[in-house]
Amino acid sequence: MIGVTMGDASGVGPEILLKGAREIPVPYVVYGDLVPLQLLNQQLSLGLDLVAISSVAEWQPDKVSILDGAYLQEADLTPGKISASAGRAAREYVVRATHAALAGEIRAMVTLPMNKEATQLSDPHFTGHTELIGEICGSDDVTIMLASPDLIATHVSTHCSLRQAIERCQQPRIRRIIELTWHAAKRLQPGARVAVAGLNPHAGENGLFGREEIDEIRPAVEWAQAQGWNVEGPLPPDTLFYLAVRRKKYDAVVCMYHDQGHIPSKLLDFEGGVNIALGLPIVRTSVDHGTAFDIAWQGIASTRSFAAAVSMALRLMA
Repeated sequence: MIGVTMGDASGVGPEILLKGAREIPVPYVVYGDLVPLQLLNQQLSLGLDLVAISSVAEWQPDKVSILDGAYLQEADLTPGKISASAGRAAREYVVRATHAALAGEIRAMVTLPMNKEATQLSDPHFTGHTELIGEICGSDDVTIMLASPDLIATHVSTHCSLRQAIERCQQPRIRRIIELTWHAAKRLQPGARVAVAGLNPHAGENGLFGREEIDEIRPAVEWAQAQGWNVEGPLPPDTLFYLAVRRKKYDAVVCMYHDQGHIPSKLLDFEGGVNIALGLPIVRTSVDHGTAFDIAWQGIASTRSFAAAVSMALRLMA
């Protein structure tokens, strides 16, 4: 059984979840709130049969089975707007689903989008799904893998400033992300080839534009090669994605910071990309888009990324 978190009630998560119940032929339980889902079901005339359950064992076929947190009532709902209540509730859905996955009640969790600003109103230290789930699982070396048919990208750092990202470009962390990437890519693509991006323009140009490639990245790549892994780098980021996507020379790219991997990934497949958390003792995938407040509760949100996230979770569960 897969557990799906509803995401921020002010965004597109509830709509995607409900529409997915019709479009995705895979059973799942919902960690969310019954009231907003009922209202949206009526507003969009979806005609779904929703039922509140108290445990995964009570899941009912042909119905949307909701482990109702009862955090939100109708007066709390503000579609398309920042809401402290919705942000707090979205966090609780993730906490409950993570504990359920750790306990073996569900075999994988798929998360729908949260809004960081809304969640930080009740949890100022919140930086993202992945970090929260990693903390609950007791996992320090967690990273994001973005996967689509054309590109797999992982990240040495994610939700931090660019200045902090540069500071985090250290050999131990790079080694760990290469390791996670290598093993994950092999599961998805036998004979995987992994490329490691440089941090600086032209991968530092032999120290002309910075020494991170010489002092931190190259030694990590050499360590990976000594393990017998098919890893190359550091390579200039401005040509690496061309080589990976157009020339099909690499199956996965280790990126040094958030935007280095997210920009090409979202350009290639914004609606169909999947976010996979690596370094966890559980399977967790997510849609690769945000709460999209501008189209929330309008019936026009795409379920492509959700369908891809569920499909990926099934592959990783196998």
